[in-house]
Amino acid sequence: MPVFTSGEGQAPAWCEMQYFDIVEILPGQQHTYERQGKKEKLIVGRGRCRVALAGREVLAEEKAQLDLGEGESPFVVGQVEERTVLIRMCGDWGEEVGGAGIFTGAPSEKPQDNGDRTEYPKFTNFDNHFHDCDEYWILFEGSGLAYSEGVLYLVGPGDCVATARGDHHDLPRVDAPIRAIYFETTMEGQKRRGHLWDHTHGKAQPRLERV
Repeated sequence: MPVFTSGEGQAPAWCEMQYFDIVEILPGQQHTYERQGKKEKLIVGRGRCRVALAGREVLAEEKAQLDLGEGESPFVVGQVEERTVLIRMCGDWGEEVGGAGIFTGAPSEKPQDNGDRTEYPKFTNFDNHFHDCDEYWILFEGSGLAYSEGVLYLVGPGDCVATARGDHHDLPRVDAPIRAIYFETTMEGQKRRGHLWDHTHGKAQPRLERV
């Protein structure tokens, strides 16, 4: 099942990202995380705050990414200057990973899709694609219809879409404007980066054991 929510044991067994959480912090508040994974990544979805990690302190603004290795002290968030939304991902992934960041989704009056052909209607400009790595989408705003591993899912805030290497995924419909995190874990196979398409890069080869 490629869609799961935050909590212990929610992620499919094959996932390198084994846990995530979404925390909203208001001005004047602080937040201390407990370590949940061998490695951890924190992304600022909205806002501005200071984060102490691994013996240093950094000013973290929207789109900032912070990483912890094994054995390093946990994230401690303080001096929150405005409403801040933080997305943390925990697990055990390799040293060579793909990309990570924030993406948005919105409906389009004239959908254009440079990706692979679909059998479902499209209402966005998002492309149907695959990767040479597993990828995770974590929604923290908005809602819509996500496609992953041959199935369409209604998704909203707090949902994580986990797509295995070589499986196609897409965001064909947006019901309310989406803001979400994407995180591509360990690169595998040909280790090609970015969105891949059958018509350009050769036919996808899904990992059938990752279901």
